[in-house]
Amino acid sequence: MPLLYQSHIANGGVFGIWDVKEDETFFERKIDFYPEEFKELEGLRARKKMEWLSSRYLLHVLSQREIRGACLKDEFGKPYLKDSPFHISISHSSSCTAVIGSPAFCGIDIQIIVPKIERIAPRFINTVEWEYIPDQDKILYFHTLWGAKEAMYKSFGRRGLDFRKDMNILPFMYQADGFFFRGSVVKNDFNKNYTLFCRQFDHLILVYALQEN
Repeated sequence: MPLLYQSHIANGGVFGIWDVKEDETFFERKIDFYPEEFKELEGLRARKKMEWLSSRYLLHVLSQREIRGACLKDEFGKPYLKDSPFHISISHSSSCTAVIGSPAFCGIDIQIIVPKIERIAPRFINTVEWEYIPDQDKILYFHTLWGAKEAMYKSFGRRGLDFRKDMNILPFMYQADGFFFRGSVVKNDFNKNYTLFCRQFDHLILVYALQEN
């Protein structure tokens, strides 16, 4: 079973990574579908269908519940668990699926480390953040900043955020084996701080965000 990694979070949540090696049949046999889920699933093409199946299965595995809960989407496309107090988030990169479940609003992002991220870095990094990025490890910092803002965006759960103007990540020191840092989202009457966590898994970088009270 390719459960690549799982870890519990201090607030009672959990996150994990699944390296998808199975075919659709494996997940279809493992998942008890709800009527509300069929409509979304039937409209997906092969790759998106595999992402859907693997993420729902991983959510159930991490929940450790005997009966799986329905995973639906709200009006903005944000996934949620029906009849559950936990908030969730999902991310995909190549063959890997990452999910998080938490009592607090949360978001997660996983990416393959690629040099080409440097080309788009000016689109999501603001002037303050540029000042603390070391040239030697800039690719890792770019991915961390992108992942952090993607995770906060998913936690925010609505459209219209400007990654440079509405989001800010406080200075941090990159550590491949995992580190915490902080960020914020300010948009109109929304003003929230986030606890962020980043860890590198070989060629992948994972970041999750937890909204603070």
